[in-house]
Amino acid sequence: MPSHSLALIPARFMTPVCAVLMLSIASLAAAATPIALVADRLIDGRAGQARDGAVVLVDGERITAIGDRSIIPAGAEIVDLAGTTLLPGMINAHEHPQMFAADYQNAHLANSSAYKTLMALAGLQRLLLAGWTGVRVLGDADVYYGTIDLRRVIDQGVFIGPHITGAGHYISITGGGGDINYLSPEQHVIPDGLIADGLEEIRKAVRREVKYGSDWIKLLVTGAFTSVGDNPHNVAFSPEELKVAVDEANRLGVPVAAHAHAAEGIKQAVLAGARSIEHGTYMDEEAIRLMAKHGTYLVPTVYIGDYYDQTKELRAQDKNDSYMKNDRAKFVAAIGRAHKAGVKVVVGIDFGSHSVAPPSVYVREMAVFVEAGMTPMEAIQSGTRVAAELLRWDDRLGTIEAGKLADIIAVPGNAVTDISALERVSMVMIKGNLIKRPGQTASAAGLLPAPAPSR
Repeated sequence: MPSHSLALIPARFMTPVCAVLMLSIASLAAAATPIALVADRLIDGRAGQARDGAVVLVDGERITAIGDRSIIPAGAEIVDLAGTTLLPGMINAHEHPQMFAADYQNAHLANSSAYKTLMALAGLQRLLLAGWTGVRVLGDADVYYGTIDLRRVIDQGVFIGPHITGAGHYISITGGGGDINYLSPEQHVIPDGLIADGLEEIRKAVRREVKYGSDWIKLLVTGAFTSVGDNPHNVAFSPEELKVAVDEANRLGVPVAAHAHAAEGIKQAVLAGARSIEHGTYMDEEAIRLMAKHGTYLVPTVYIGDYYDQTKELRAQDKNDSYMKNDRAKFVAAIGRAHKAGVKVVVGIDFGSHSVAPPSVYVREMAVFVEAGMTPMEAIQSGTRVAAELLRWDDRLGTIEAGKLADIIAVPGNAVTDISALERVSMVMIKGNLIKRPGQTASAAGLLPAPAPSR
């Protein structure tokens, strides 16, 4: 509905929600005035050092200049961000927005697609207010394509939310991580994954995903930690099945993300041509060498295991407990070796959204990367520039440079010397629209406020 149409609504019919919408549209319309963001320092996503005393000039959706106060034109709105660091909006390259509960397999069965999609919208908006302006969805707990539809309505401007790319479902074998393995044979339920066995079923599943709007294909190459009744050490697809899945995806112009914990599954997925390995928990030196050689991205999703070790909320908690006791330290060390070998490591969270965990804790994935041996700047770039390169968004996102979309956030202090500052995002701009300003208790765009950290 255009803004002039809202002006025609009689006051007696104006609900509080409608009033918020009018204020939101007025706020976004005002963004046509150039905006100068003035902060103590700037992390542009590319340089190895922060820049002191930077000004970023935004006009419309785009960044037009970076410099000092001399670049501020007359009439520009000056946003004083004293005491803060500016950096590109963060990108979460592995997420499941419709998984709004830790026991996601039961939540999938108990709730409708519409309900889960509305919960996903709430979670994505909270994620945006915590500084995440881009999200890759890698399958969701839905028999339909709710998050793909959310991408459409966000792109159309119906709702405000982060940029979205990804897959509506993960593709799994019978009995794999995307199947439901804890019910009796008499029960006939629809799994949240697409179940495909053999070359023709897999080819058809890839085609179905693309038909309904998926711009990534997600393959569960091995078992999973958080699903019940399978084993992350098991390799699911045969090499022939992997090849036909990747070949069909490539023929249709979409990349493949391979969920793979076991080393053999990682190696098979890399050789088949997957663009990214999700998790990579048990990667060995040969797997690292192959990822570096083939330019395959690694999205480790480490912090989720730490979180569920503290909360004990998983239905398959025993698998996570065993991993924390026996494997986590080895995994973190392997991530460090992969990074040193030239593997491009990317931030992905894997939490789900809304009520699973407060969005402020998502940045702790970067702190784990520092634990693995990255510098704080390298860890930040893994969630900005390198993530944008993985998603093929680097022509418009991931760095603060003239001509890029103005996806910019601010955090208090210096994020390079204190990476936990990323948990306290004070300003959020997406496509040139200031939706959160310092000191605000609610979003200027009427979005749901991000809950305070609870753990």
